[in-house]
Amino acid sequence: MTIDDAAVDRLLTRARREVDEGLLPSAQVALAHDGRIVAEEVFGDADLDTRYCIFSATKPFVASVIWTLMAEGAVDVTRPVVDYVPEFGSDDTKAAITVEQVMLHTSGFPHAPLGPPDWADPGARLTRMAGWRLNWEPGTRFEYHPTSAHWVLAAIIDRVTGGDYRDEVATRITTPAGLPRILGLAPEQQDGIADLALVGQPATPDELEAAFGVRELPLTEVTDDVVLRFNDTDTRAVGVPGGGGYARARDLALFYQELLHNPNGIWDPDILADATGNVRNTLPDPAGVPANRSLGLILAGDDGLSNIRGLGRAVSPGAFGHNGAGGQLAWADPATGLSLGYVTNGYDRHQVREPRRGTAISSIAAGCVAA
Repeated sequence: MTIDDAAVDRLLTRARREVDEGLLPSAQVALAHDGRIVAEEVFGDADLDTRYCIFSATKPFVASVIWTLMAEGAVDVTRPVVDYVPEFGSDDTKAAITVEQVMLHTSGFPHAPLGPPDWADPGARLTRMAGWRLNWEPGTRFEYHPTSAHWVLAAIIDRVTGGDYRDEVATRITTPAGLPRILGLAPEQQDGIADLALVGQPATPDELEAAFGVRELPLTEVTDDVVLRFNDTDTRAVGVPGGGGYARARDLALFYQELLHNPNGIWDPDILADATGNVRNTLPDPAGVPANRSLGLILAGDDGLSNIRGLGRAVSPGAFGHNGAGGQLAWADPATGLSLGYVTNGYDRHQVREPRRGTAISSIAAGCVAA
């Protein structure tokens, strides 16, 4: 397959629209193929070296450390979390939760609290986890765990390796891939990060009903105050494993090329194939959409709901990725060899416009090859 230049032009035009309209302060987009960047552009008050908070697009970087530990025999995802972090199972209800359930967001503590100042101290994090209580029986339901699940994965990584999960992401994943450190940035490493800005107004009840069939969306832990906290030097240094990574669009696109081709042998091929292609969780989310989750990624599937899963309408059923709050896009498609990264520091509060923008950009990007 070759790159379709006309389609790339359409992608860049669409990616810059909201910046030109004054909604977003800046944005980057990068498209990769055959292990290299084939198109890249920045719009607004930024340059190609500007880094952005990628929110939940951080999650696969952390999950991919677990994949390396699986290959080493250090982690068995079918085993309970307490086999690795005994402090987690402070009561019988949590003692049977498996690592796999944590990775699939079926572990039953989607809103378990852990924030500053405790999140900066490993001991305090374990104390908070010990006090978590379940919302439902693990394995029986799927509900997205915005941050809690990946704090557990971070604790497992720390305990198994004897190191620090942030360093393990760097030494095991990003450095071998030729990418910069993304998680746990010391103050002197934070130059060139775009500050987040809240933009737009929330959708009206009529707009929500027209788009989603409901007049009100459920409240989540991702509030305006929480979003803006990721501008703080201390928060950037903490390295929140479920959403505190900082990267460029090209870093996301190239990470997904690594997942497609594994040129540096970072992961065991069988484990990588499972993580990028095996749906382990088809339970419906609260809106009734099947999860289509593997061990750390979201797969497009063949049920016509790939756009609802954040991957646009035109990817193949085997496409996989994981977007981030506020419109960050990150995915790869094995059928075409394309991978996409899109980042912005304009956190759009309009719950309809933001996902529609992502659907449009991803759908155009998926067609940027010609046979």
